[in-house]
Amino acid sequence: MASKSSNTGLVASRYVSALLDMAEKAGLTTQIEKDFQELSAMIVGSADLQALIANPLMARQQQIAGILALAEKAKWQQMTGNFLGVITNNRRLSALPQIIKTFQDSLRKRRGEVEAKIEVAIALSSSQTDALQKQLSKSMGTHVTLDVQVNKDLLGGMIVTIGSRMIDDSVRRKLERLQRTMSAGSNENRTHLKEVG
Repeated sequence: MASKSSNTGLVASRYVSALLDMAEKAGLTTQIEKDFQELSAMIVGSADLQALIANPLMARQQQIAGILALAEKAKWQQMTGNFLGVITNNRRLSALPQIIKTFQDSLRKRRGEVEAKIEVAIALSSSQTDALQKQLSKSMGTHVTLDVQVNKDLLGGMIVTIGSRMIDDSVRRKLERLQRTMSAGSNENRTHLKEVG
């Protein structure tokens, strides 16, 4: 499983490197980034599109026709459509989610940006997201983009992960710490009572 994942990552890196080089020369990086953001949202929201991407038994021409029709309907850049046609023709469509992620990560790296993964119990408003993004960018000294996900198990607060750094300020974490403190205090009291007895 790990080798399959690393192979997909290697394939994604090769395709993305070529696409980014072409996009930068043509001045289309921002437009293709926008196309990929739309495509990523479509994949998440459409079971039919997920089936089109993941089904290895579907005929190549059927996949190509489907993906190019989608690109045309969405009015994406011609380079985006051509790229999707190439990976589909090369039977790499199943790697598309990884390719999109690698594209976004590579673009951030080239721009000197950092991504922060934010887990919250309740969805943030756009003004809260903007304020958090500005605050993190200021503290990191570089432009920070946010990947915000709702995790109701947190009860409240948030978890912020930037690279290998994680700040857990969730209510769940605070309750766990309180429980450990109370448990430790209870054990100390029992020990003290035994000593007195």
